[in-house]
Amino acid sequence: MAEAIHDYEAVSTYPLDPDKREELLTTHRECVLMWGTKDGWPVGVIMSYLWAEGRFWLTLGAHRHRVAAIRRDPRVSVCVTSTGTPLGGGKTVTVKGRAIIHEDRETKDWFYPAFAGHLNPDPAAAAAFVTMLDSPVRVVLEVIPEKWITYDGAKMFADAAGMLAPEARGPRLSSDAERLPAELKRRGLA
Repeated sequence: MAEAIHDYEAVSTYPLDPDKREELLTTHRECVLMWGTKDGWPVGVIMSYLWAEGRFWLTLGAHRHRVAAIRRDPRVSVCVTSTGTPLGGGKTVTVKGRAIIHEDRETKDWFYPAFAGHLNPDPAAAAAFVTMLDSPVRVVLEVIPEKWITYDGAKMFADAAGMLAPEARGPRLSSDAERLPAELKRRGLA
C-alpha cells in the first residue's frame, strides 16, 4: 500500500486514462461549449454533441451569437463531465480547440443522421429529428482539440486512501509544479 496523500490542491496528477476519456466522450451526449464575446466576456452554453473522428461535432442556427463570435475567433473550449453516465461522477474532460463552421451539404448529410442516432436510439425518432435539423439556416460546428485537460476524481480518492499505485499518477502540470509553490510562498506557507 502506498502512503496516503495529504496535498489536495495538486490535482493535475490525476488525469483521466485515454480509454476512460474515449468512453466518456462517446457515451455522453451533452457538453458545455465556451467562447469569447467581442467585448471579452467568456460565455458557455450546454449543447448536445457527437464525438466522432477525434472531434466534437455540434449543430445550431447560424443566427446565434456564438456563431458570429466563432467566425471572429475560432478558439473555443468544450467541457464534458461524467455525471449521469455509467462512469459515475468525478471525471471531466476539458478541451481547448478551434472550431470550424460547416455549411456544406456533404457534412450535413453524414452528421445529421449520426447525431440524431446518437441522441435517439429509436430509428423513427432519429429520422424525425434529422428532418427537423435539416433547415436552411443550420450550421455544423467541428471542434478540433488542441489541448486536453482531464481529471479522474477516483484516482485522487484512491491516492488519499493510499491505494493508488505511483505509476497511475500523471506528471504535475505547471499549475501544480510551478504556480502552486509560488502561491504557497506568496501566502507565507512554504
